[in-house]
Amino acid sequence: MRNLTLKQLRAISQIARDGKIVSAANHLGLTPSAVTLQVQSIEDEVGMVLFDRVPEGMRPTAAGFAAIDAALAIEERLRVLADEIDAIRGVRKGSLIVGAVSTAKYFAPRLFAGFMREHPGVDLKLVVGNREETISSLKGHRVDVALMGRPPRDVPVRATVFGDHPLIIIASPDHSLTRRRDISKEEVAREHFIIREPGSGTRISFERFLAEIPGRLDDPGTEMDSNETIKQAVMAGLGVAFISAHTVSWEVEAGRLAILDVVGLPIRRQWFAVSRADRVVSPVMTAFDQFLARRGAVYLPLLGKLYPER
Repeated sequence: MRNLTLKQLRAISQIARDGKIVSAANHLGLTPSAVTLQVQSIEDEVGMVLFDRVPEGMRPTAAGFAAIDAALAIEERLRVLADEIDAIRGVRKGSLIVGAVSTAKYFAPRLFAGFMREHPGVDLKLVVGNREETISSLKGHRVDVALMGRPPRDVPVRATVFGDHPLIIIASPDHSLTRRRDISKEEVAREHFIIREPGSGTRISFERFLAEIPGRLDDPGTEMDSNETIKQAVMAGLGVAFISAHTVSWEVEAGRLAILDVVGLPIRRQWFAVSRADRVVSPVMTAFDQFLARRGAVYLPLLGKLYPER
């Protein structure tokens, strides 16, 4: 393995991203034959085939996945090295790729703006996806830090809490339950729910909330793949929704949505900044982690202002 080169490792990681040698070659600024040669060289060194050639493109084998993971880890370590050298030089810059579950996009831009006011030389990139996509990006070394609710259990991580994450049930302002107080879980469970897709952190919490109601989850509701679509559906009177309070602060304050006063809600989860435990922490990651611990909660909407006065 000592004869492997960075060019070879970059070639296989790019093929894994694009799925085809031609596309990878375009991204790398090489000819397809040059990329093919890189793959053949690394396969000769490893002594195993790294990709199956299928009609759809290049599909990694088990050995390929192992080699790609090593290639991504090396790329990540080189980027951290660049940040560390800058820190030694006293240069206050670096780069940070932050993944965020879709619910976090409602406060992440404000949080980023606050961080960049303190660290103007940092190059920040935000990658938004659902929970499964964000965890996949974390596993694949495609993000440095992920903002999410519950940290994943199938990959070793470092997790830092930076604020509360309340979950509520919303309805249109003219819904009959908006005038009620202390609504029981059994009563609200009879409503038609607009829900997120399987794998979403909100969907998981919704299912846990109603799990004790016999048969309720046999037909959980109408599935939609974004918080924005769910909010529009609720405003239109299509049903109620179990959702993060941080996604509806503007609509509630504007009187376009109402929070139902359900017994046992809000459920207070927490927001975490998550990074892989097996990677080196760069100076920028340390600065971001410290910023979140010190100021992160300031950028989260305040739930108390959203609830109607009793």
